Amino acid sequence: MDFRSDAFIRRIAPFRWVEHDDSYSFVLDVGEYLADLFLTREEEGFEGNGYDWQSLAQVFLDEQFEGEAGGLDFDSEAGMFVMYSEDGDALADFALAFKEACEDEERIADLFSRAELM
Repeated sequence: MDFRSDAFIRRIAPFRWVEHDDSYSFVLDVGEYLADLFLTREEEGFEGNGYDWQSLAQVFLDEQFEGEAGGLDFDSEAGMFVMYSEDGDALADFALAFKEACEDEERIADLFSRAELM
């Protein structure tokens, strides 16, 4: 899929796609999206912040993209989840697959059960 297309942008929403001069970013301003998921482990310290999203994305990356994760990195902060890469195609593939997983309540809960607090 063309990561510059409106269809791609709609498929990854509420995540955003940002193009830089020599890299791309997959971004989420944290807060409402899947907030209930993070509440399931609130007593462990999960808040649904950018670092918690990064932990969830890392589990997905490790389990679903093993061996294909080269060049995908994180730069999250408290209020924002950020994943970036110079390889737009690889990041777009991750973005589509991760968003699909996020929309599957059982699957994302299973992945989140293995996320580690950062």
